Amino acid sequence: MARREEFDKIELHLVRVLHTVITERSVSRAALSLQSTQPAVSAQLKRLRELTGDPLLVRAGTTMAPTPTALSLLQPAAELLQRADRLFSSHARAQAFEPASTQTVFRIAASDYLDPLFLPELVARLKAAAPLARIELQALSREFDYRRSLAAGEVDLVVGNWLEPPGELHLGKLTSDEVVCLVADDHPAARSRDWTQARYLACDHVAPAELHAGAVGVIDQHLAARGLTRSISVRAAHFGLIPLMVAQSLLVLTTGRQFCSRYVDMLPVRIVRCPVEFPAMSYYQLWHDLTHNAPAQRWLREQVREVARELGGHGLPQRGTRARA
Repeated sequence: MARREEFDKIELHLVRVLHTVITERSVSRAALSLQSTQPAVSAQLKRLRELTGDPLLVRAGTTMAPTPTALSLLQPAAELLQRADRLFSSHARAQAFEPASTQTVFRIAASDYLDPLFLPELVARLKAAAPLARIELQALSREFDYRRSLAAGEVDLVVGNWLEPPGELHLGKLTSDEVVCLVADDHPAARSRDWTQARYLACDHVAPAELHAGAVGVIDQHLAARGLTRSISVRAAHFGLIPLMVAQSLLVLTTGRQFCSRYVDMLPVRIVRCPVEFPAMSYYQLWHDLTHNAPAQRWLREQVREVARELGGHGLPQRGTRARA
């Protein structure tokens, strides 16, 4: 039988393989039952034979038969699996998340590129369902290293848009949006049908501040991939203030239609099509393995997903009647 140091390395799945192989009396059938492969189960059976010092299954004519040792292990293995199931089921019940009573601190880093209503709507939803919870909102800025903060557990979730989100993080797509331009009512693009790519690139543009030194936003990444450049004359750290700048100047903002649509009934601005063909702008929530299975953070991600879905047109009336495509 197994020595102490070998015994300490036996994982629960190996016990399940033992029970299944003995019950099925076939490596191939055991592999199907375990949703595994025959080579993997064969390797695990070899390890079990080494641990027990017994062949466990032997050839009996055209079939396989369990040895007396294997039969003696069947009931203890079943009992161990049942007790493990009760143990972890009880743990899962103990870990069930109750929003109404939780005092969890939810830490979210987000840009307001998605929608100026996104964070207010999210906070309202969280406080309605979890009134005792605390919410800490962190802006995405060049001083904030969101990847390090997620890995260190300093934030639970990051919401924003990337052409290629970091591969080491979990990702949930929230919504996609058409790329358009926001301009003042008296901007030439709002009056002219001759709104060409050349005229667009020649305009003065306003863009959000870089997230870190040398960073290129998704709009300029796409332009660069096509060999195009635009003139950015204003960079703003506060994205929500950009529509006010656009309304009082000849600046052009290029971003998602959903963001722009919130302002066309509030300011002397309008939406015009972008003469450069862009792919849809995609927004995501990102999180680290640290919080992947945590009940409170799973609930938080569900709330973020629902708010993004509702703001996309299902829950709130869409404004923007003065927009021109």
